[in-house]
Amino acid sequence: MPGAQQHEWTIGQVADKFALSVHTLRFYESEGLLRDIARTLGGCRVYTDDDLEWLTMCLNLRATGMPIPVIRHYVDLAVAGDQGPALADLLRDHRHTVQEQAERLHHCLELINHKIEVYGSPAPGSCEAASPAVTQCSTATPPP
Repeated sequence: MPGAQQHEWTIGQVADKFALSVHTLRFYESEGLLRDIARTLGGCRVYTDDDLEWLTMCLNLRATGMPIPVIRHYVDLAVAGDQGPALADLLRDHRHTVQEQAERLHHCLELINHKIEVYGSPAPGSCEAASPAVTQCSTATPPP
């Protein structure tokens, strides 16, 4: 929010706020994901609310599996003022990847839910504990 009053944050405060290490923040800066971080006269980093917005976007892209070089490309385009087709294309491509990932995760979740139903069934030996593939449960004593 240009023009709005900006809060200032130390690297330790930002690390705590985002549950990151200071090393990770320095790494993101060295990789070009965070740009133009202000410094005190003593050389300490001073983050603004705008910097935290950038960091949030980068962390969200990273959490969805976007590789750091692609995030850097996103940042390069945005910093260069490209708010058009190149940024949209990059995000569309990534959206497709995230949608595929979500479908795979949904399938995994269905399998987990099925296993919970199987493992959460009544005690072994009861008719209710029969495998989903078994349509009848025999109460006869098994042979020795």
